[in-house]
Amino acid sequence: MDNNSSPIGSFIRRLFGSNNKSSESADNQQAQGRQIIPEEVHQIPRRRLNDAAMKTAYHLQDEGFEGYLVGGCIRDLLMNKHPKDFDVATSATPDQAHALFRRSRLIGRRFKLLHVRFGRDLIEVATFRASHDSHPKNNDGEHGRQNDSGMIVRDNVYGTIEEDALRRDFTVNALYYCPNDHCIYDFTNGFSDLKNGTLRMIGDPDARYREDPVRMLRAARFAAKLGFTLEPASEAPLKELGYLLKDIAPARLFDEALKIFQSGHGVESFHQLRKYNLLEPLLQQTAYSLDNPDDYPVEKLVLNALQNTDRRIQQDKSVTPAFLFAALLWYPMQRRMKQLKEEAGMHTVPAMHEAANQVIGNQIRQTAIPRRFSTPIREIWELQFRLPRRQGKRADRLIEHPRFRAAYDLLILRENSGEELDGLGKWWTDYQVQNPQIRSHMSREATKDAPPKRRRRRRGPAKKQESNNG
Repeated sequence: MDNNSSPIGSFIRRLFGSNNKSSESADNQQAQGRQIIPEEVHQIPRRRLNDAAMKTAYHLQDEGFEGYLVGGCIRDLLMNKHPKDFDVATSATPDQAHALFRRSRLIGRRFKLLHVRFGRDLIEVATFRASHDSHPKNNDGEHGRQNDSGMIVRDNVYGTIEEDALRRDFTVNALYYCPNDHCIYDFTNGFSDLKNGTLRMIGDPDARYREDPVRMLRAARFAAKLGFTLEPASEAPLKELGYLLKDIAPARLFDEALKIFQSGHGVESFHQLRKYNLLEPLLQQTAYSLDNPDDYPVEKLVLNALQNTDRRIQQDKSVTPAFLFAALLWYPMQRRMKQLKEEAGMHTVPAMHEAANQVIGNQIRQTAIPRRFSTPIREIWELQFRLPRRQGKRADRLIEHPRFRAAYDLLILRENSGEELDGLGKWWTDYQVQNPQIRSHMSREATKDAPPKRRRRRRGPAKKQESNNG
C-alpha cells in the first residue's frame, strides 16, 4: 500500500501540514525506520491510560524533555489486556528527571532509574539508552561496561529515542506512546509483529542474549504469557546459551522466577522453560528430580502446584512464593532425606531437618530466597510429617498453626498427584468443616488406626551412695 493513501500516511500529512516540505520531512522520517501509528489505527482508549504515567510524561515534556509511555503497558493495551505497570521513557537523565519530581527517588547502579510516586501509583522513569559501541567514550566502566562473555554489567550510556528502541529486547516491547499527539512511535516493526503474534528479538539474538542472559527467561515467559510464536532466529540460541544464567545475581533470578511462575501463566511458562533447557539454571534440583523421578510423581506435583497458582491468580487470590517453592522442592527434599536415612542412619525427623537445610541452601545459591519465605518453606515441610499424627488434641493444635492452610494445600496436591497417603487429605478436609463433637470423635477414631506408641523405659530409683561418715 502507498504510504500516501494509508491511514498512517494521511495522518502524517495532517500532523506535518500539507505543504511539500512538511510532507517530504514526514516521508524521510518513515524512510529512517520510524512508523507513526495514529490513534484511529491503534485505537487505545484514552480512558485506559494511567493518569500518573500521563502526568509524568506531560511534566517531562513541559520542562523541555521528551516523555513517552513505553513497553509492556502499550503492548498490553494493544492486546486489550490490563497492564500491571506503566513505565515512562525520557530524554532527561536520571538526575535531571529527579530534580523535576518532588516525590521521586533514584534507584539502581547497574541500570539507574527514577521512581516517581503519585498517590498509590509508582511510575518507573528510564532515560533513553544507547548502544555502547555507538558511544565509545561513555563505555568507560563508569557509564557502561561489558564482561568477557559480552554481558552488560553497567548500562548507563544514554542516547536518543531511536537508539533506545534498538536497545530494547523484543519488538513488541519497543512501542512508544506520545501523550501529546496520542500516536504510537514504532522503530522496530513491533506493531506488525504484535498483530501477527510474533516474538522477535531486536538485533542479533545471540549477541543480545549474551548482553543480558535474563532475556532468555523473558523470551520463554512472554511466549507463554502472550501466546506468541518465537521467531526462528530469536529461538535458535536458547537451548545453547542457558549456561550464561549462572553469572546472573541470585537475587535477580529470584525476581525473574516470581515473574515466571506467579504471572498467571505458570504452567505454560514451565513447558517453555523445559523446551529450551532453561529450568535447570533456575531450579537445578527440581530439574534433576524431573529427569530422575525414582517412582516419585514429580512432574504431576509440579504441574498441579503451578495450576493451583495460576487459578488463584486468575481469581484474584493471594499467592506466596513460600508455598510454590515448597511444592517445587518437595521431592528434592524427600530424595535427600531418604539418602540421609539410608547412608547416615538418621531418623526421620532429624533427616528431614538436615535435608531441608541442604535443599533450601542449594536453592538460595541459585535464586536468593529471602528468609521471610525460606522459613515458611521449612514449616510447611515439617507439617507434612505432623499431619498424620492427629490423635487426641493434636489435630486441634495443628489446625491453629499459622502454616496449617499452606501445609494442607500441599498435602492435597501430593494426594492428587498420586502419592498414597491413606486418605489423609480427605480426613483433614472433613475435619475442618465439622463441629467440636464430631471432631473429637474423628480424633478418637484416628487413635485406633495409629501405630502403637513406643513406651519409654522407666528408670528405677537411683541407689543412695553410702556416706563416708557412716
